[in-house]
Amino acid sequence: MEPPLSFSIYIKCYHVEQEDISLQLGNCGLNVHKQCSKHVPNDCQPDLKRIKKVYCCDLTTLVKAHNAQRPMVVDICIREIEARGLKSEGLYRVSGFTEHIEDVKMAFDRDGEKADISANIYPDINIITGALKLYFRDLPIPVITYDTYSKFIEAAKISNADERLEAVHEVLMLLPPAHYETLRYLMIHLKKVTLNEKDNLMNAENLGIVFGPTLMRPPEDSTLTTLHDMRYQKLIVQILIENEDVLF
Repeated sequence: MEPPLSFSIYIKCYHVEQEDISLQLGNCGLNVHKQCSKHVPNDCQPDLKRIKKVYCCDLTTLVKAHNAQRPMVVDICIREIEARGLKSEGLYRVSGFTEHIEDVKMAFDRDGEKADISANIYPDINIITGALKLYFRDLPIPVITYDTYSKFIEAAKISNADERLEAVHEVLMLLPPAHYETLRYLMIHLKKVTLNEKDNLMNAENLGIVFGPTLMRPPEDSTLTTLHDMRYQKLIVQILIENEDVLF
């Protein structure tokens, strides 16, 4: 007897008014509440044909669907930036035109890894950096996950530099594999950006200011918490960049 052409996954959800409710994930398109994602089985393999877009898709879902280590958006954008943009003044700080960034987003959603983001189409490298930042901002679960957010913030508050570094390393080990690998790859790239600081004027602290709120967001949607944590978000990213060869 042949196996069914499609199947569904059931996971326990405890986040709807504290009731024990089963969520059905239809035919392996794999959409889950952000609080429930940790309950998805490790061997789940989403169906690529049912993943309708690249942006706004759960990071682990996208990686598993494409059988890749990292989202293709990250690989392609970083490759383009390193090929022609590392010396660009204000790299990642300067914004590109919003409508052109949206064009890049639509190209990835429509064409996937075949999306053309070359200089012939988008000569302004700030459009590509903007598209990469937008990808991270649009993730339903940030690269630095909600589950690990408070642990990273607490690590940033440690005054002793060696103890702080060790604490950051311990929390990194708690990230899901796809999140860890994406963060590792990005930090290697951002370290290369800092090595061109003479031209681009972007050091680890400046990049921390840009990427702190992009890579990590508090679980609760609180403006007060976000404002209070900004300096720690910046510091975490700065530490990750400056110590990427030790931490990853």
